[in-house]
Amino acid sequence: MYEHTDMEFKIDHNSAIPLHVQVEEILRKMIQKPEYQEGKLLPNEVDIAKKLGISRSTVRQATSKLVYENLLIRKKGVGTRVAKNNITTKLKKWTSFTHEMDEKGMVFRNYSLKVNYIAPDAEIRRLFGIKEGEKILKLERLRGPEHKGPIVYFISYFHPRTKLTPEDDFTKPLYEMLEHDHHIVAAVSKEGISAILADAKLSKLLNVKVGDPILFRKRIVCDPGDRPFEYNIGYYRADRFTYTIDIER
Repeated sequence: MYEHTDMEFKIDHNSAIPLHVQVEEILRKMIQKPEYQEGKLLPNEVDIAKKLGISRSTVRQATSKLVYENLLIRKKGVGTRVAKNNITTKLKKWTSFTHEMDEKGMVFRNYSLKVNYIAPDAEIRRLFGIKEGEKILKLERLRGPEHKGPIVYFISYFHPRTKLTPEDDFTKPLYEMLEHDHHIVAAVSKEGISAILADAKLSKLLNVKVGDPILFRKRIVCDPGDRPFEYNIGYYRADRFTYTIDIER
């Protein structure tokens, strides 16, 4: 262990977790600190390697991973700094958006929250296996970091068996509320992601220009019996959000 002027690094050389993964986690925590978010350069790789008692190549491997995820920007002769205004989410382990942002130490808020009953279209009726005319709950949320404005717009449609109503507290983490209050467990998220251009509505909601790139995601959330109970679509500002995928052989 060594103490740096900005934070404390800890490496467990006896751990089964690879050293580069441990360094990667140290860097993820480090770059959340206000001074690095505001542009301060990270310590150079040689200094980090010496302090941790590991090779520079191990530090470089960890740093390169975060550069690949667009969390860091590395410039030769200058140093490495945090990529401004970028949030990365992984498609390796699915969790609720709220919990994922909490793990990153980021405070998100709802800039707008609307809940109402609607008559779903044919696509959603087929997905949920419900009859024409049956009403379902629709939830719209415009979300973003505290004091920085919205960067994501979510629309969710829920199967009637969830028994959700507009009176439920949707300010709570959604899947935690579903499990505790309605005994609905989110087990699997089936996702599709594509790139679209912002139309007039998205331009206004997400504070981007018409024609700016938007990350568009469709999500079907199923219970342990593989029964869909939520159909969710999400629109992310492409300049503020990155999806990464870890694929193991």
